[in-house]
Amino acid sequence: MARRAFIPSAAALTAATALLLTGCGGDDSSPDDIKGADAGSKSPSASAPASTAPGAKRPEITLPSTFRLTFQDWKSDEPEKQAVLNDGKEELRSGYAAIIANDLDSEALVFYHTESGLSQAQQWIRTYTDKNLTVVGDLPVFDPDVVLGSGGDNAVLNYCTDESKASTRNLKTGEVEGNPPGTNPEVFYSVSMAKNEQGVWQTVSVRSERGGCQR
Repeated sequence: MARRAFIPSAAALTAATALLLTGCGGDDSSPDDIKGADAGSKSPSASAPASTAPGAKRPEITLPSTFRLTFQDWKSDEPEKQAVLNDGKEELRSGYAAIIANDLDSEALVFYHTESGLSQAQQWIRTYTDKNLTVVGDLPVFDPDVVLGSGGDNAVLNYCTDESKASTRNLKTGEVEGNPPGTNPEVFYSVSMAKNEQGVWQTVSVRSERGGCQR
């Protein structure tokens, strides 16, 4: 089930400023694709360090040992891009934590989404929780790329996931199920993000494409 829906292109940002785990967002998807995106508020003073987000106390997110997200090469030499990577990582973790805890209104989920992004994320989470499903296994997240908008408060975060070793588990029956045979395990994500007044990069929307990764 691919994450969410429409996301503006990098050019638009500049101008205007699956696995059963396929993420929190908007394709017409189902847990047969496991995942993992309106505008936010204006950014604070440009002099504020990109990675500190004054006044924002980020919630702690805990995932059980039965499900592991691994972020490969999740680094940038540019502080503002690193800030986008940091909050994008936590947004993804918040979505899976909400699935596992069956908590659609978790503090972390609300924290890392705009209002429209939260609604979209909750729709994605319900595709699991309404069917008594949770997620298990390993989900690598790789090939991150950040495109900053010219206004400084919008960005696109692209990345890929590999669902080869991730599955869903039915909480009632205990049945574990991965993607159907022949399904491409790699899913490309493009996440639209906006920086709020506290300097937090929140997810606005997400689109996904199974088989869209290049490696």
